[in-house]
Amino acid sequence: MNMNDRKIGDVVLGLEGISLAFGGVKALTDISFDVREHEIRAIIGPNGAGKSSMLNVINGVYTPQQGEIVFRGQHFHRMNPHKVAQMGVARTFQNLALFKGMSVLDNIMTGRNLRMRSGLFAQMLRVGPAEREETAHREAVERIIDFLEIQGHRKTPVGRLPYGLQKRVDLGRALAMEPTMLLLDEPMAGMNVEEKQDMSRFILDVNDEFGTTIVLIEHDMGVVMDISDRVVVLDYGRKIGDGTPDEVRSNPDVISAYLGASH
Repeated sequence: MNMNDRKIGDVVLGLEGISLAFGGVKALTDISFDVREHEIRAIIGPNGAGKSSMLNVINGVYTPQQGEIVFRGQHFHRMNPHKVAQMGVARTFQNLALFKGMSVLDNIMTGRNLRMRSGLFAQMLRVGPAEREETAHREAVERIIDFLEIQGHRKTPVGRLPYGLQKRVDLGRALAMEPTMLLLDEPMAGMNVEEKQDMSRFILDVNDEFGTTIVLIEHDMGVVMDISDRVVVLDYGRKIGDGTPDEVRSNPDVISAYLGASH
């Protein structure tokens, strides 16, 4: 799949001159790039390049010392995770933050909480609008379970599932928020080849069927080159490449920093 197969839209997210330091140690230095509607945008680079820090800036966990974020035309010097979520941005985590003792269904339901409007008291009593809302949320969750092909595991405690399926549940929980933008932090980490192929297919399907814009950190260069529309490359907190997979692949700075290493 390439950019011509889908309607890639206008810029929805712009990072402009982002610099971030922790106690004098620079994590990111003057980084600018943008993300377009409906694209799969990858952030790659060696360990310690600043990829996760960049994702944490986008979703408001870290506040950069310099630069600004432009999201759908609004300018922000700082974001916060709750505001970002309300604006339609969801995220998966490199280290699974699932509730291991809870079922697949209940874990994915936790992603609906942001979308639940009726009060907690009404939800507890399951009265009137709250009951109808609960039913609608359950239906939405069941659709996600079908989409991710985990129907057979609906009632299984997540901790009992193989790792690849746990990552799929994490994706489901993020999808339950109905995001317009999805931030994926190393969704393939620790997976075998078959699990990576499955996850790649689901990412492409989410992008294609739901029209979700995807920002992706990934170590597996093969996966990145296969599924991304554009790739930004970081090294030691600086941007050293940005473009289509083919452009990045042939960029000498990228080859020496990343591809020339033991990858």
